[in-house]
Amino acid sequence: MPRIPKKREGSTREKGKRIPHQRGKKSQAARELLEVGRLYALDEALELLKKPEFNFARFDQSVDVAVQLGVDPRKSDQMVRGAVVLPNGTGKTVRIAVFAKGEKAKEAEEAGADIVGGEELVEKIRTENWLDFDKAIATPDMMRHVGLIGKLLGPRGLMPSPKVGTVTFDVGNAVREQKSGKIEFRVDKAGIVHSTVGKSSFSAEQLRGNILAIFDTIMRAKPQTSKGVYLQKASISLTQSPGVTLDVASIQGALKAG
Repeated sequence: MPRIPKKREGSTREKGKRIPHQRGKKSQAARELLEVGRLYALDEALELLKKPEFNFARFDQSVDVAVQLGVDPRKSDQMVRGAVVLPNGTGKTVRIAVFAKGEKAKEAEEAGADIVGGEELVEKIRTENWLDFDKAIATPDMMRHVGLIGKLLGPRGLMPSPKVGTVTFDVGNAVREQKSGKIEFRVDKAGIVHSTVGKSSFSAEQLRGNILAIFDTIMRAKPQTSKGVYLQKASISLTQSPGVTLDVASIQGALKAG
């Protein structure tokens, strides 16, 4: 008969009750800078993220945005997805694999692709489960072969798609765009778009340019069947910081002014 462990002395936890999450001192200090219920203009939010109380991590944190859209992702005609080249890059080194043959393979190599191959690359991925790259690009004639490894690439977000420009004969330009900071986004089941827009080491002006670029692209991707308020809520955060709720009206105003 298994031994039933004794309850620890001094324990106040009751059966079935969750232990409340204890925030660290630095995280708590960051939250104390936020005014409850306040919507921050983009420049104000970026100023907060630059404060030592927010940017306390010992590494170059990612800067992320989350945007709540007024769409129903369950309906195919309200699916929001797209891609944008961030004007100031992402701050990340991206390894790119290109599925191409002949002259197009040579064009991809000259553009800076890290891995280039045809059917042999597809076979390597299929047999060895080799996925040592961050983005994949393919020429249209290679997609019948790439489709064989769709179950490996798809769940990891690596499957090339014409909708975001990664299935194209212009592989040289596609590689250069990915290397210079092209990101893809897609609304999730809750109607939220999550995206990384840079690093904490970026200047406020660099982050502002990237954020406005992705908001502009999201606005342009608005489905015609979307009713009511499209851009509902948005927030910005560092990897280890609380989210700062943005005033979406100020962002829309900045886009119009720009």
